[in-house]
Amino acid sequence: MEISARNTLKGRIKSIVHGAVNTEVTVELSGGAEVVSIITKQSAEKLNLSECKEVCAVVKASDVMIATE
Repeated sequence: MEISARNTLKGRIKSIVHGAVNTEVTVELSGGAEVVSIITKQSAEKLNLSECKEVCAVVKASDVMIATE
């Protein structure tokens, strides 16, 4: 995967909370810090997200996106 954003944080999904439209994804980084991202439910399904899956939290401006390999 190639991405232009320079701020990527590798971690594992700690929890996923699905809502009617959006999904809240909590990513635990090494050292125990957590990053929380709100993405569309459709994106969460497309990325096949699940707890313990390794992902990258991609920080661009004021948004946090989730990326998978």
